[in-house]
Parts: sequence; C-alpha cells; structure tokens
Amino acid sequence: MDRSDAVRDFYERMPYPAPLTNLDNHRDLYKSPARRRALFHLIWPAEKERAIGEILIAGCGTSQAARYALREPEARVTAIDISDTSLKHTRELQERYKLKNLELRRLPIERIGELRRKFDFIVCTGVLHHLSDPDIGLCALRDVLRPNGAMHLMVYARYGRTGIYMMQDYCRLLGIGTSESDLQDLGTALEALPANHPMSNLVRREKEFHRPEAMADALLHPRDRAYTVPELYAWLDRCGMLFGRWYEQAPYLPQCGLIARTSHAAQLASLKEHEQHEAVELFRGTITRHSLVAYRSDRPKEAQPIRFSDDQWRNYVPLRLPWTACVRDRAPPGSVAVLLNPAHQHPDLALPINAIENHLVDQIDGTRTLGAIVQRNSEKDSAVRARTFFQQLWRYDQVVFDASRAIAAA
Repeated sequence: MDRSDAVRDFYERMPYPAPLTNLDNHRDLYKSPARRRALFHLIWPAEKERAIGEILIAGCGTSQAARYALREPEARVTAIDISDTSLKHTRELQERYKLKNLELRRLPIERIGELRRKFDFIVCTGVLHHLSDPDIGLCALRDVLRPNGAMHLMVYARYGRTGIYMMQDYCRLLGIGTSESDLQDLGTALEALPANHPMSNLVRREKEFHRPEAMADALLHPRDRAYTVPELYAWLDRCGMLFGRWYEQAPYLPQCGLIARTSHAAQLASLKEHEQHEAVELFRGTITRHSLVAYRSDRPKEAQPIRFSDDQWRNYVPLRLPWTACVRDRAPPGSVAVLLNPAHQHPDLALPINAIENHLVDQIDGTRTLGAIVQRNSEKDSAVRARTFFQQLWRYDQVVFDASRAIAAA
C-alpha cells in the first residue's frame, strides 16, 4: 500500500481526535468579544481588530473546522481532509449547528491550489508532519495565503518525543496493530513502563495516552517526523515562510522559568533570538510539539512588532489572555498571587507577583494603553517598573498587545 494511502486508511479506521457530538460549551466560550479580540491580536498585534474573511483548516480532523466556523461566524471557513470518516463527523456537527459558513472538501493539502482561492488565515495543526514531503505541503499552503495573511502551524518536536519514537519501534517489533485487544494490551504495557523511561512522564502527564485513538495516533501511525527548533526555522525559510511567534512563547524564552535564574542567563540573552529558542529547547528537553504563528516571507509589513526598546510600548493596549488564571492561595513569601497559563506544560513557568504588580494587572481593562496605566501610578520609577513588568507578562503568555495605535503613531 502507498504510504499516502496508508495514512488515509489509518484515519478512516482511527479518526483523531475522538469525534465530538456537542459543541455547546465551545460556542458559549467564544461569545466573549474579549476572548476573540485577544486571539486576533495574538496573530495580528499590529492590526485593528476585524472580521477574518477567508479561513482554511488544512487537515480538519473530526471537529476543528466546525469549532472555527462557530468561533468566526462572519468568516467563510473552508475545511479539507483526506479522510471521509473525519469529514463525516465534521459534517454532522455542521448540520447540527447550522454552520452555513463552512464548506467541506476531500482534498490533500498538496492539491489545495485546485480550489483557486486565497486565504487570510490558515490553520494546519498536527498534519504536515504526516506528509511524505512536508515541504511540498507547506509550499502549497503558502501559495494560497494572502500576502498579509497568517498561519497557525503545529508540528512535532523531536527531543520531547524521544520516548514516543522508542515505543513506536517497540510496537513495530511486536507487530502491534489497532485492534481493540491490541490497544488494550498496549495501554497496560504503558502503565508498566519503568519510572525512568523517557515516555513515562508523558504517560503520566498527558491524559490523552489513556484514550485508544490518541495512543494509536502517537505510537502506531504509519508516518510522522519531528523537528528541532533549527530544523523548523530552516523548513520555514525553504518554503518562503517567516517565523512570527510561538503560540505559547514562555517555554522557549531564556527570560522565563528556572533557566532565567541559572548562571547562563546573561550568555543566553546575548544570543540571537532563534539561537535562544534553540538553546532553551535543548535545556528543557521535554517539548513535544512546536505550535507557532508564521507569515509569508514577502509580507509587506512586520507582523509581530512588539518591542520595548523605544517608547512605542506606551501605546500598546494590554489584553489578558482569557484562559490564564490568578491564584491567590498559598502565594510564595513576598507575593500576593501567582499567575498561571494552563497551556504551559512546565510548572516552572508560574509567575509570582507582588502587590504593586498585582495593582498593575488590575488596571488591564482592554482600553487603557500602557502609557495611561503608567500615568495612573505616581510611584518613583513607575514607567521603568511598568515597562519591565508588562514585558514579563507578555513573555509569560499572560497578555497580548493591541499595538495598532503604536503602529499608527509611528
């Protein structure tokens, strides 16, 4: 069987993620204008919020496209996949929620040009690393992305998946398949892994490994590949794309978490940005996937202009990411609270804040600029303190910025 046919056959038998029949919670979640605004400015911080015209979900799986169609009712959402089973589950959601803005097509990514359309936003998560040639797939997507558009990409990360690749080889040696009995036995074997096995942490941390379809997708897939940070940067460059930002950036930054308190902090800070990301991936060793925002390399204007090296930061409007949390119980000594982002998988990325910093966080209302927040604080050196603190909030994925006023004023 051709490897492309093998991938399609795999998803016909083992649709992933597990099909959903109810999106009510998701629909209610995205009724919040603040949530949609924060997500928009994570992708396009320099632009005024607007409706996204054309969205492509490339490799939509069982529910992703329906969720985007609910989230962006003013957009036209096109979803493609090679699996009839996945499209069937998506179509059921489309009918249940009357998603007239969603169009479904059975089409491989490599042939997306056949649609003869251009898109403002392309979502391709967990797909390109399964292609026989990911370069061809990414180039095809780049060719249908509008010059000012953006992509949300996710591909596997090599170092954090070391244990997975060991267990993939184990499964091949034993001839383990996707039957119900094989998956039950495999689940039992994973529970018996030695505590120091490279995959043991993943089994304990990721609840998905207790689900048969997720276990099959990770360990029995006929084809996948993974990227280190330098390989990912090189891949984007080959395909005419430009790295924008990590979807969650704190795990890659030397200014965040335990690595910032090591004796190497100054040396790390002196590296180029991409080298910092490379070094921190090596230091952590447990990143399993790279989720990022990317743009065409010929984009007319810089897409992620967030800087604190000049006074433009005063015109940024900070927006709290709605899924973050502020925990006030059992705060460390000298702190009044701890800020958490549940999307982070590394516990050292919790951010303790003191009373003054807590006061600054409380002034984030979605309308005040950082300059206006500084003016409301009369303490000595308040501007320096606010600039440093809000840069820290941004690095720790607690806030994004609406920088459209700064760009207009420049």
